[in-house]
Amino acid sequence: MNHNRRVLLKGSLAAGAVGAAVSAGLLTPKAVMAAWAKDAFEAKEVNAALTGSMGSADATASDKIKLKAPDIAENGAVVPITVTSKIDGTTSMSILVAKNNTPLTSTYELGPNTQAYISTRVKMGKTSDVIAVVKAGGKLYSTKKEVKVTIGGCGG
Repeated sequence: MNHNRRVLLKGSLAAGAVGAAVSAGLLTPKAVMAAWAKDAFEAKEVNAALTGSMGSADATASDKIKLKAPDIAENGAVVPITVTSKIDGTTSMSILVAKNNTPLTSTYELGPNTQAYISTRVKMGKTSDVIAVVKAGGKLYSTKKEVKVTIGGCGG
């Protein structure tokens, strides 16, 4: 009986010490401290978001990028998006929604020998173009698709 009480007390003290260290800033999770393109995600227009995330807004249209999105999204809070790049040497991919308050929804850095494929869900405030941008060989390539967002199935 005494042994269980000691284990409980030691565990509680250890958890309390770790909690105090985290709240004091002495221990910080690595993921929280990761670098990210704050300006790109806070940009209010597509070109500024692209420049912030990929270093340029000059993208060439490409049919080697496949963007799969619904023609009509009945719920703009969860719009499924899939992007596949067949461009050799793809190093990063970004997804933007042109008419969102902050157009850049996500950006992905791909490692060598990684398949250039993304599947995610984005939030859309209203009917807009969804834009997929791929960086390969230091150049930007893009494709886009209009997605209509309905509100309660009434049209948008």
